[in-house]
Amino acid sequence: MMEMLVLALFIGGAFIIQQLLGFIQVKHFTNEFVAMRKKGKVAIGRRPGKFRAGTIVMFAIDKTGKILEAKRLQGVTIMARMKTLEGFKGKYLNRLTPSDMAHCNKLLRLAIEDAQKNYRTVISGGVIPEKPSPFKSILLKAERMVTAKKS
Repeated sequence: MMEMLVLALFIGGAFIIQQLLGFIQVKHFTNEFVAMRKKGKVAIGRRPGKFRAGTIVMFAIDKTGKILEAKRLQGVTIMARMKTLEGFKGKYLNRLTPSDMAHCNKLLRLAIEDAQKNYRTVISGGVIPEKPSPFKSILLKAERMVTAKKS
């Protein structure tokens, strides 16, 4: 019985520490976003990682789409922090080519391409669709299966 209590306390403590560190990471991200937002518009791209490192990129851009600053958040753990993304300052987000991204890893390139897509969508007056969470995706799939069986 005592072992179960110790195990429960350990799991509970680990959960609380994870929540605290996650909060600190989100706060750091928000501070970086606010600082970039003061420079101009911010285009964000992401490539979530399920079993690999997740990646988020942010580009501060001026009215013409010229990149003023670029940052990236890439990592598997909640210890990842925003870092400067070199090689993009002064270029136009809409005109980035694969050769501009040659120094980036695959996940970083995909996140940059997502930022370009999001930027183009917003510039053309569109709305970026919200991607469902993994739990919501499962619910939607289950709902489609039930609907298909009824038909």
